[in-house]
Amino acid sequence: MHPATHALIVIDVQNDFCPGGALAVAEGDAIIAQINGLMDEFQTVVLTQDWHPADHSSFAANHPGAAAFSVTEMPYGPQVLWPVHCVQGSEGAAFHRDLRSEPAQLIIRKGFRAAIDSYSAFFENDHQTQTGLEGYLRARGITHVVLVGLATDFCVGYSALDAAKLGFGVTVLAQACRAIDLNGSLAATQKACIEAGVIWLD
Repeated sequence: MHPATHALIVIDVQNDFCPGGALAVAEGDAIIAQINGLMDEFQTVVLTQDWHPADHSSFAANHPGAAAFSVTEMPYGPQVLWPVHCVQGSEGAAFHRDLRSEPAQLIIRKGFRAAIDSYSAFFENDHQTQTGLEGYLRARGITHVVLVGLATDFCVGYSALDAAKLGFGVTVLAQACRAIDLNGSLAATQKACIEAGVIWLD
């Protein structure tokens, strides 16, 4: 059992990020059994859920002529344009059926504002708009977060970097994550995390 000051943050284990989904991560469902087992080792468990309106600005379909996985410039910086995924209330946005949700005390939904994407569990992509997770963890006396889920090089990595900036101890259990690895994004994310003081366990 991990200390009461440690929390498990399970990032975006949703149907659209698993095989057969709209933005499937290779072997995204292969980590679920390990994550389910980890939940019993923590007194605080949080799940995050990508939760987009259909008109979300990060969807390539909402930019006429734009290709999926191309990059556009938003007011808050560069933004990858994704295939339509995790639309609010859809089956794709639901947690994978094999993921345990009952141990979670909190579910953080992110990306629900149409004009801004949100990879991190702590901040939207402007790095200013908070999700509320920091306040919840501090109120619970959490000082260290352990991150698992999808995808290593986007939502997990962004969450790890933000947690470190906020002063939490951070561990990424890479074996309980899977990556998209878009143009070398996995190696870049791992390097940035380690430089930020994140404990990266392969």
